[in-house]
Amino acid sequence: MTPTGILSALVVGVVIGALGRLFAPGRQNISILVTILVGVVAAFLGTAIVGPLRDTNGIDWVELLVQIALAVVGVVVAGRFLGSRKA
Repeated sequence: MTPTGILSALVVGVVIGALGRLFAPGRQNISILVTILVGVVAAFLGTAIVGPLRDTNGIDWVELLVQIALAVVGVVVAGRFLGSRKA
């Protein structure tokens, strides 16, 4: 993977993480760094799962939706395990 490819994957991961946090129900008490990491992992996993199954030119909307869904799940899980507990 080229440096440009890595940089673009990180940018997509940041956007996916932000969308995952936006669509996750309730309030998440996790840091921005955790949100970005969840987004990057979700972007890579979504590409690994859907990428070999589809051959498209341009934006693959199914892959994008899978990535966002994985990010929502990741943000919820991270919020439960890593979120600050204020009573």
